[in-house]
Amino acid sequence: MEKIQKFGTFAGVFTPSLLTILGVIMYMRLGWVVGNAGLIGTIVIIIIAHIISVTTGLSISSVATDKKIGAGGVYYVLSRSMGIPIGGSIGIALYVGTALSIALYLIGFAESFNDFFNFGMTINDFRITGTIALVGITLLALISTSIALKTQYIILTAIVVSIISIVFGTRDFAPETVSMVATKDAVPMEIIFAVFFPAVTGFTAGIAMSGDLKDPKTSIPKGTLWAIGVGLIVYIFLSVFMALTINSETLKSDYNILMKMALFSPAVVAGIWGATLSSALGGILGGPRILQAMSMDKVTPKVFSKGKGQNNEPVNALMLVFIIAEAGILIGELDVIARVVSMFYLTAYGFINIAFFLENWANPDFQPTFKIKRWIGLLGFFACFAVMFKLDIFAMIGALAIIASLYFWLQRKEVKIQSNDVWRSVWENIVNKGLKKINANTEVQSSWNPNIILFSGQSEHQSYLLELSKTVSGRTGIVTNFKLIVDENNNKPLKKTEQVVSDDVFSDLGIFARQMKVDNIYTGIKNIATTFGFSGVEPNTIMMGWPKGLEGSKEYAEMTETLLHLDYNLLYLDFDKKTKFGNYKAVDLWWRETDSKNAEMMLNIARFIIASARWHETNIRVLFVNNNNVDDKIIHNKIDKLVEDLRVNIEIKIIDNAVQQIAFYDLIKQYSSTTDLTIVGIPNYKIEQQAEFIVKTNQLFETIGSALLVKAANNFNVLDLNFIQEKS
Repeated sequence: MEKIQKFGTFAGVFTPSLLTILGVIMYMRLGWVVGNAGLIGTIVIIIIAHIISVTTGLSISSVATDKKIGAGGVYYVLSRSMGIPIGGSIGIALYVGTALSIALYLIGFAESFNDFFNFGMTINDFRITGTIALVGITLLALISTSIALKTQYIILTAIVVSIISIVFGTRDFAPETVSMVATKDAVPMEIIFAVFFPAVTGFTAGIAMSGDLKDPKTSIPKGTLWAIGVGLIVYIFLSVFMALTINSETLKSDYNILMKMALFSPAVVAGIWGATLSSALGGILGGPRILQAMSMDKVTPKVFSKGKGQNNEPVNALMLVFIIAEAGILIGELDVIARVVSMFYLTAYGFINIAFFLENWANPDFQPTFKIKRWIGLLGFFACFAVMFKLDIFAMIGALAIIASLYFWLQRKEVKIQSNDVWRSVWENIVNKGLKKINANTEVQSSWNPNIILFSGQSEHQSYLLELSKTVSGRTGIVTNFKLIVDENNNKPLKKTEQVVSDDVFSDLGIFARQMKVDNIYTGIKNIATTFGFSGVEPNTIMMGWPKGLEGSKEYAEMTETLLHLDYNLLYLDFDKKTKFGNYKAVDLWWRETDSKNAEMMLNIARFIIASARWHETNIRVLFVNNNNVDDKIIHNKIDKLVEDLRVNIEIKIIDNAVQQIAFYDLIKQYSSTTDLTIVGIPNYKIEQQAEFIVKTNQLFETIGSALLVKAANNFNVLDLNFIQEKS
């Protein structure tokens, strides 16, 4: 049986990364950069570019030593950290960018090759040479990845020899004075940076080989960081060398000056060809593995997941890379594509950095053996997008638009993998810190933020109770519905996983749903009210249907007494099966002198009702029963001020009742018989009077539509509704 070939740090990561870093930019554009930017400007450009590559290299190295790294390189890391939609969209963009960058490298090779042998220098000549080179390296990759990687040792040797030949070459072009900064006629720094930046993007070439490594957790950090470090030293050294030995005008105008000054010019030619071909070879080896990994995750068509041999070489994916690269070569003019490709790389690096930051910050299970400070990832993230914005805002917008489109497509596709992404940990961390902040704030709340425990039952009008509970909880309130399953023996409670109810009815409304076994409904409600909740968002309101037929129940009375003792807000809905909520156009709030706390709660409910989509055109009325012959203007002005403070637009109606002394419930029957929802406060009464109160209230509900009874807890402010002392 054929033995699976796996590669170590040097062959699998360091060499392909370094050869892509020391590419065509070093030989044919670094001198131009030095000539235009000056020595100091060049070093600044190199350092800024390496801030991105170093932070990204550190971030991906840290993630690589925490997670099991599979095939796919950057795609694998991002998909397992941030989920398939983000990982897949960046992976597809990076794959296309890698394939097109092969075309760029081979066109650079074609220019040098044709010039050296005095072949044609037209765009068609470059297409022919580039295509032949593409076929050659593709065949090499098809024959054997091992052979392809071993050829890189020859190329690395050629690059080293070429650099030595340059250093010991002629000094005929030495400047009279070293140009330290950019001259007035120099190219703008943004353009210079844009030309240079592709030189530092090569370090992901080794990461893309992650599936072919013996020990990716060791090889990726070592190989990547060593390649970046060696590349940084070489670029700074050559920048200083060229600034000291070649005048700026020559550097700006002659792209082949290194070959002309070299001790042995063929060595430089070999280095240029080796650099361009090795960079293209790195793309040929790495690009297909990204596509193969995505296809295995069902992000891209399954046909690209198939490979050949013991190593499962990605043959089908390689063919697509060949097609995209050849399309780039045939286009010939790749300036616009090159800018967008650079944006794809910068975007990918930005997401690598933020993935590390979020993993480090939020994931309690993030335990990498290669530890770095989390701010390094944040720095890399902001640096990537700051550079993108500075270089070309339109190309940045284009790249982000394409990636956003891919993201939404993958989100709709709903690809699932057996891996938890970091977002759950992020939300858990945010919630955790938020709860601590809320719990630490001991100040009295200025407004009611409902956290409702709902007992909706299983009646045919349950949906209306659910709807109203969500309405009165407002935009930020929490509603948890409990389904109580009566089991008189109740020997074994439901498992934690069984207690969670997954139902579209609840999820569509944004209501959490739970179910519990109880031996008695009323005991169950008391136990839940006593124990449910956690610090920071303790439940503060109990809501349920109105207890018709329970006026004589001792157990119900004891439950109510417990809820009042626990100081919950109580909401009871009497739902009219015939009128329902009518046209959602009219809501009445009934106030009396004894409703000082209930009144404020009603106003809060009214504010939430108006804010909801269903009730936003409703008329809110406050009806105040004037039993003490107080001047209506005094009452109206005071209520108007209370209403104004709570920013609720309502109509105020004063009912003079000092002479007739009509019973409160009879007035409600008279004025609210056609109201869509009537809200009435529950007065203070002794628990032994509960049966009498329920009977009277039942009689009221027979003559009006749906009604909501409220009993405010003690944390509500007291609204002064006692106008006796202000009698004129």
